[in-house]
Amino acid sequence: MNRLRLKVNGFTMMELLIVIMIIGLLASLVAPKMFSKVDSTQRKTAAAQMQMFETALDTYRLDLGSYPKSLDELVQSSSSGWDGPYLPKAVPMDPWGTPYAYQSPGPAGEPYSLMSYGKDKIPGGEGDNADIIHR
Repeated sequence: MNRLRLKVNGFTMMELLIVIMIIGLLASLVAPKMFSKVDSTQRKTAAAQMQMFETALDTYRLDLGSYPKSLDELVQSSSSGWDGPYLPKAVPMDPWGTPYAYQSPGPAGEPYSLMSYGKDKIPGGEGDNADIIHR
């Protein structure tokens, strides 16, 4: 009698579980590093946007002689001498979806104060939650 041998190609359940476990271990090692980069990138984005605001605010001051009362005046204003817009688009939110805190004059006698409250969206904080202040 000839015995018919069937050859089945594929993976066993054990092999699949081992591969899934290895992928899970790799993800647990790599994911925290990747997500920590997201937070530092958001802080750098906020700092870069505030630098852009500083340039626009200084140009506004040169044209009108004083700083605007709100950041929206950098985009649209009816003030005499306004030669804007000083920003290419509407005033963006900070990377966490919160408006930038702007005050003119600043609380400590500076011409203006510009800040983002960070990831926690409230004043103060440490690390990723720390305020980003541009002076």
